[in-house]
Formats: sequence, C-alpha cells, structure tokens
Amino acid sequence: MKRIGILTSGGDSPGMNAAIRAATRYAIYYDMEVYGIRKGYEGLIDGEFEKLDRRSVADIMQHGGTFLRTARSERFITEEGMAKAARNLETFKINDLIVIGGNGSLTGAHILSQNHGINVMGLPGTIDRDLAYTDHTIGFDTALNTVLDAITRVRDTSSAHERTTVIEVMGRHCGDIALYAGLTGGAEYVLVPEFETDINDICQKIIEGVNAGKLHSIIIRAEGYPVSSTELVRQLEERTDREVKLVVLSYLQRGGSPTYRDRMFATECAVKAVELIRDGVRNRAIGEKCGEVRDFDIGEALQIKHEFRHDIYNAVDILSR
Repeated sequence: MKRIGILTSGGDSPGMNAAIRAATRYAIYYDMEVYGIRKGYEGLIDGEFEKLDRRSVADIMQHGGTFLRTARSERFITEEGMAKAARNLETFKINDLIVIGGNGSLTGAHILSQNHGINVMGLPGTIDRDLAYTDHTIGFDTALNTVLDAITRVRDTSSAHERTTVIEVMGRHCGDIALYAGLTGGAEYVLVPEFETDINDICQKIIEGVNAGKLHSIIIRAEGYPVSSTELVRQLEERTDREVKLVVLSYLQRGGSPTYRDRMFATECAVKAVELIRDGVRNRAIGEKCGEVRDFDIGEALQIKHEFRHDIYNAVDILSR
C-alpha cells in the first residue's frame, strides 16, 4: 500500500486546512495510507508523524491556521538535518510527500527530492502570492479581504478626524497584498518593495487632496518597502503639516476563516496532487494558470521570476485622484 506524508511549512495561510483535508480523504479513497507531519520540516526531522484517517480531518476546513501546525526550520537547510528528515521518511516507508507552503518551503522540497529521491508535490500555501508560476496562492484571497475590511474601517475614522493613515501590510519581498488592496480599497498611494517612490510625490498628492476638500488619505505600505513605517509617518507629518496615524495589521492577515476562493483552490490543488501521486508522476508544483489548476515541474516552476504589475500600480494613482 502506498504511503504519503503531508506537512505545512513556513508562515501559515488560511486554506491550508482545506488542502490537508482534501489530500487526506482523496488519498484514503485511493487506498493510500496518510501520515500528517507536525511542525513542518522541524517535525519531519524530529519524527513527529501521525497516521491520519477521515475523522482526523473532520471540521477543520473552515478554520484558519493549520491543523498540523507549522514552523520555520534552520536545521532543514543543513545537510545533516535534511538527511535525518529523509531517514525518517524511509523509516515510515513514505516515498511521496505533499508540502504546503511558500517559496522557501517548496524550494526545500525540491532539494529534498534532488538529494534524497523523495517524490514531492508542492502546494502554494502563502498569503504573499510570491510564487510566480501560479496566478493564485492559498490564503491570498482571505488575507486581501482582511486588509480591505481594515481599510474600510480606517477610512471611517480617518475621515472623521481629517487625517492621513499609513496601513502596513505583509508581503516581505512581494508587494502584491499592498498592490491589490490599494487598488480595490481606494488607497491614495501604494508603497511596494518592487518600485521606488519619491516621498515628494506622496506629499504633493496628500496636499492636493486636502485643497480639493478630501477628508482623508490612505497610504498602503508593504512591509518590505525600504523606508520604515515610523520613518514614513514622521516624514509625511513634517512635510504635509497634517496628522498621520500608523496602523500595522501584522498577523491579523494570516488568521480567520478562509474565503470560498481559498477553500476551493486549496481543495483542487490537493486533489490534483493526490491524483498525480496515484498516477506515478513525480516532483510537481501545483498551481493555477488562466483559471485552470495545473501541475508544473517543481524545479522549473521555482525558477520563474515574479513580474510586478505596473498597470495595477498606475491604476491606483489614476483612480485615487
């Protein structure tokens, strides 16, 4: 009987539980045994394996976070740590591993497959949307809706006090959360790590808005932008002579019940991964292109570079005037 392992790695993202549930139940349907590996690659090294059945994953789909828990692992990137992880998989007779995580997690899976012959299936579980081979990632839609809700609430109080507000969102080296939230939330400006912005342009736009009778300004700053949020607030207050408040959403963006979009996408990706394992296909990254869930060679997928959407960035500026 074929045995598969499932782990979630790196930052958690809403929809991971839906992927775990679908992968477990589809694998059992195809007469496979399923082992959940707790705490990501750390648990893989420490042997934290648990056999899963259909009941193990009951009533988890609607919850954020990850039923299997997650962690970032410095040990896994060492030769000794990866070798121990591979030995544990061999001990449990697991030849197929489903990894749900972001760029770093899928890169680790790819190296494990290259160095130790483990068949890996990578599912794009990251709110950052920093995997360029796929149009969507598990958790991005939920995180984006959380930011949009925050923008709406912040705008109400910003208008009441006639102030400017800087909202810091997650994303590390990828500004997609800031970019898409800025466009759909009606922000005046978006600051992302992919694009250099002149502070004078931001200040001019704020002042022009005030002179035109605008009651508020919303600035969305991705956490990877080179100027810190506190420094940005200081400069804006100094240059515009206007009250500026900072709202840091932080881990609020990771939590909460996943949206329909994320539950559906996570489920489809997990089903695809299990079917590929059943058919003997090896080392794939699962994602979405042009509305269709597809699989890609994991090594080639990870080489694709993220393309910044300048058209969306320009649309934020045009629509907010």
